[in-house]
Amino acid sequence: MVTENTEAVEYDVIVVGGGAVGENVADRTTQGGLRTLMVESALVGGECSYWACMPSKVLLRSGAALAAAQRVPGAAERILEPGTGPDAAAAVDVAAVLRRRDAIVSNWSDEGQARWLESAGIDLIRGHARLSGTRQVSITAEDGSVTVFTARHAVVLSTGSAALLPDIAGLADVTPWTSREATSVKIMPASLAIIGGGTVAVEMATAFRSLGTAVTVIARTSLLGGQEPFVGTLIGEALERSGATVLLGVSTTGAIRTQTGDVELTLDNGESVTASEVLVAVGRVPVTNDLGLDAVGLTAGDWLSVDDTMLVAGDSPALRGDWLYAVGDVNHRALLTHQGKYQARAAGDVIVARASGTAVDDQPWGAHVATADQSAVPQVTFTDPEVASVGLTAADAVRAGHRVRILDYDMAALGGSSTLADGYIGKARAIVDLDREVIIGVTFVGQDVAELLHSATIAVVGEVPITRLWHAVPSYPTLSEVWLRLLEQYGRPGAGAAQ
Repeated sequence: MVTENTEAVEYDVIVVGGGAVGENVADRTTQGGLRTLMVESALVGGECSYWACMPSKVLLRSGAALAAAQRVPGAAERILEPGTGPDAAAAVDVAAVLRRRDAIVSNWSDEGQARWLESAGIDLIRGHARLSGTRQVSITAEDGSVTVFTARHAVVLSTGSAALLPDIAGLADVTPWTSREATSVKIMPASLAIIGGGTVAVEMATAFRSLGTAVTVIARTSLLGGQEPFVGTLIGEALERSGATVLLGVSTTGAIRTQTGDVELTLDNGESVTASEVLVAVGRVPVTNDLGLDAVGLTAGDWLSVDDTMLVAGDSPALRGDWLYAVGDVNHRALLTHQGKYQARAAGDVIVARASGTAVDDQPWGAHVATADQSAVPQVTFTDPEVASVGLTAADAVRAGHRVRILDYDMAALGGSSTLADGYIGKARAIVDLDREVIIGVTFVGQDVAELLHSATIAVVGEVPITRLWHAVPSYPTLSEVWLRLLEQYGRPGAGAAQ
């Protein structure tokens, strides 16, 4: 028998969704003196901790470390050389990689995360939450009982996103993998077909090749299409060097599970691909279908539109009073954990400010807004070579009306890269706004370029004038020397604006 407690329990703030982003909101509001409740229906720590950022990087790391050593004479001679081609056995110890992955995700136990919540003074209720009115949340526990909670100041939705399953004939019947199945794999398949060309697709292609699986990537257009065009080209070439098959400009039209247990995919060019398993990585959808959005005049299944303080936009009378916020993937601004945490800090602090009646700093780059979401989002794709980018691409900058100059540099020409690896492959691009002589976009491709990204992010966010960047002297020999080479290409301060 299902029971319902209709006498509402009150908190200052209720956070729906206990992933990394929700944890950050709850921490900020609690530190600000607001009694905060977190509601989670699965594991505290969310997608990033157990099925995305952390396990995927563990699956990638061993292969990347081994490949880096194989590019350095003196180390390479001491390492077992892997075979070549799609059927080559992995040189890494697959069982050891999976054990390390299991340890990193705490064997899919959230006890540690739950203890942290307790130590931070954040209350946790496990159950499924739905909005049931203004500042009101109904929580269904595992036993079916329902309790109504109200928030004095704010409800924050941080329910994230899930993998999109495209409408391909027969696909649902073959039980396709999503990123969750890929990152939690227990037994490596002999072969894997990957539908998609984005970050998940290329990272998992890289990881599974290093773990000995034959990989075929099927992309409707190019790889990493939102990046500079050279990025997809370099990553595609790297995947093919690793033994992967990369099929571009083709779409999957059908899927069946054969009598042998394999999956056979039909392509729109008349060809087919057969693999042990198929991974679908074509995008994400918001987790808002069963969130009670209709109770406050919003549409179930939609992404949640917010302003820069993360306040949900809507005309419904139920939304009046600045009380409903949405942070992380669910607002579709930047589907990256670090960007979601950034939004969470802004939202948590503005909730505290509004609750206490103190001034709200909601001007661009203010304390209570997520301005960087608009044009300064940093992102690393952990392929081999890595891709690191921030700000606008050249095409984006032109579309935005900027008068730009593109600076390109072959990172193989750096002294730092020559000591790092033989046959280093990489490229750097900086986009300069000529009217202001500031950098508005940077992209790096190459081994270990992820560690260059924060310097680029500071340059973009800080709008550091090129006149001042000339005085930021990079150490030699390091990859950071690329900054000097880009500046040399631009010319002395003041020269660029006249070009």
